[in-house]
Amino acid sequence: MLQVCWSPKGGVGTSVVAAALALKAASAGRETLLVDLDGDQPAILGVEAGDGVGDWFSAPDDVGPDSLRSLEIDVVDRLRLLARGSSARSRWRQSRMEFALALFDTRAEHVVVDAGRCGTVALPSAATQIVITRGCYLSLRRFAELSALSESETRIVLIDEPGRALTQRDVEAALGRVDVTLPWDPAVARAVDAGLLSSRMPRSLRPLGALVGAGVVR
Repeated sequence: MLQVCWSPKGGVGTSVVAAALALKAASAGRETLLVDLDGDQPAILGVEAGDGVGDWFSAPDDVGPDSLRSLEIDVVDRLRLLARGSSARSRWRQSRMEFALALFDTRAEHVVVDAGRCGTVALPSAATQIVITRGCYLSLRRFAELSALSESETRIVLIDEPGRALTQRDVEAALGRVDVTLPWDPAVARAVDAGLLSSRMPRSLRPLGALVGAGVVR
């Protein structure tokens, strides 16, 4: 299974959702790979990382896909991380990005991609895109502009933050539905800031289990 998490606007919690979703899959007994295109996953998960998938995107064609395996980092039981690396995004080649996503789609394990704001990347038709948003007019407007770019199955995750002008009903009216609602929770920020999300996942992230499969919430 390939799930690609992205948002049309930065700062809405895409990386945290991707990390929590990968941790949920691993805790459910699935071999899981978290692919970081945004760059924050090592800090969120409290691990050290060197070269990563972005360096592979920038490499010559004679650097084959087998080398990606050597870049994976063990995080917790059944979860590995393929970090972003140090190569600038401007050097990433679209053809290699799309090839890698197609490759991940064929792997036996559960693969979660933190694509940040890379929603314009062509996704394999079997992939599921998970779009993260808040009650933000700009985010919804950008999503409406980008939503036709992929034919992949889509799931909508709403971060329900107090004080937003737009309510969940407004978001559902704009996007057609909301599949998972997560309450804004300061405990999540504390766990992320400490690099402890992998060992101290707040209860407020439990609803993400619905995106992994039945019986994964623990």
